[in-house]
Amino acid sequence: MSNLDREAVPSLCGGRGFVVAEPVRELLSPRHVKLGESTEVRRLLPNLGRRMVGAWCFVDHYGPDDIADEPGMQVPPHPHMGLQTVSWLHEGEVLHRDSTGSLQTIRPRQLGLMTSGRAISHSEESPRSHARFLHGAQLWVALPDAHRHTDPRFEFHADLPVVTAPGLTATLLLGTLDGTTSPGTTYTPLVGADLTLTGGTDVRLPLERDFEYAVLSMTGEAHVDGVPLVPGSMLYLGCGRDELPLRADSDAGLMLLGGEPFEEELIMFWNWIGRSQEEIVQARRDWMEGARFGEVKGYDGAPLPAPSLPAVPLKPRGRLR
Repeated sequence: MSNLDREAVPSLCGGRGFVVAEPVRELLSPRHVKLGESTEVRRLLPNLGRRMVGAWCFVDHYGPDDIADEPGMQVPPHPHMGLQTVSWLHEGEVLHRDSTGSLQTIRPRQLGLMTSGRAISHSEESPRSHARFLHGAQLWVALPDAHRHTDPRFEFHADLPVVTAPGLTATLLLGTLDGTTSPGTTYTPLVGADLTLTGGTDVRLPLERDFEYAVLSMTGEAHVDGVPLVPGSMLYLGCGRDELPLRADSDAGLMLLGGEPFEEELIMFWNWIGRSQEEIVQARRDWMEGARFGEVKGYDGAPLPAPSLPAVPLKPRGRLR
């Protein structure tokens, strides 16, 4: 999914300056952003005061939206570089197309993972005939310098491993949890897991002390380390945890995101992640001139134009509040 904000501003991310090296409970409120005419998302990352969680640098939560009489998601072709996109659904389906020739319908609890590498473009749309409700999350993972110029690729994993405990099912999107590893390709130590809790669950989820973590609430209400979370909110947890207490009085759905703090400093502008002003300027020029990012074939509509660059220079810095 694209960042469709026409008033795009640069996000200065990375570095360890604001990594909390001990357990905390920092509740993040979303910013509401329109995607097209019929989809509104709740943006949790980047957030005022919290730009990244490990290499996770962008989190949108959307739905549940009743799109029975609507076109649903309609995101025209747009470019990416320097990141991975993670498409994750609880309800509905999304048709993915990209400039490598990939064409894939993604359904609930199936992983659509696109590695942009040096350059890719893609579109996402609800199929013409689609389910009544659309509900999911779109996430980005920043690529480290050693891998950010890799060849673009798309992965689809319909069957993902799960970790279970009484009242808990954890589906592994990326990384490793409690000795179980996702088949999705990663380039930094991280984890992403979809947690389903049944009513009456009271469990402790094993964690890595060196990772920083956050939990996104998708459905229902659950208590995460004693903090009640409602859908569309996210709790930043810091580092230094061996386990995470989870409790749900009724059925609830969460997403666990974590990883080693991302040390590199970077610039995130619109749908690109770079390391310098020059890289972002060149990416915008290439996209507007139809170079480098390839062509998405089969989408009925024009590509998205890039927003104007800000008047002030873009400089990579650490994690700024």
